[in-house]
Amino acid sequence: MSENKPVRRRRADADRSRAAILTAAVALLDEHPDASLERIAEAADVTRQTVYAHFSSRGVLLDAVLDQLTTETLTAIDALDLDEGPALTTVLRLIDVAWRAFEQHPLLLHVPQTVTDDGRHDPVTERLERLIRRGQRAGEITRDLPAPWLVTALTALGHAAGASAAAGRLTTTTAHRTLHTTLTRLLQPT
Repeated sequence: MSENKPVRRRRADADRSRAAILTAAVALLDEHPDASLERIAEAADVTRQTVYAHFSSRGVLLDAVLDQLTTETLTAIDALDLDEGPALTTVLRLIDVAWRAFEQHPLLLHVPQTVTDDGRHDPVTERLERLIRRGQRAGEITRDLPAPWLVTALTALGHAAGASAAAGRLTTTTAHRTLHTTLTRLLQPT
């Protein structure tokens, strides 16, 4: 058994290093979206080689950061209980959770759309579509447009609001309020 202790200790050390790198990457990339791996290593208090041992490139590290932020957002969305309450209100609460992720992690406003179109949205869009279908069945959300189209429109409008905030065309507060108004008008039955 004594042979397993060094292996477990190395694994625990590696897990701590990986976690420190991800934590540092999130914090640093939120402030400086173009931060290098060297700066992230410094912020994590590890060597550049340690970063490369866990993440072979900046792109791989960025993917890991986005995966972590997506998991955190999904956890917050799942805490909403999407099967309870008025569907339109719950859709707006879901959008609020996603918007808070943008506010807490400005990095998300600077990620190229092609990076986020890799299936990371799928769990969110599945939940959103289920919620919209529930609202359509109850007559709370328009039945004039198909649920998959409404999901696509909501996602695109959310990205447009984020892009407007990132570019400084709207404040984050105005972008969020405008997004709420637009989504409400889109989803309400006529």
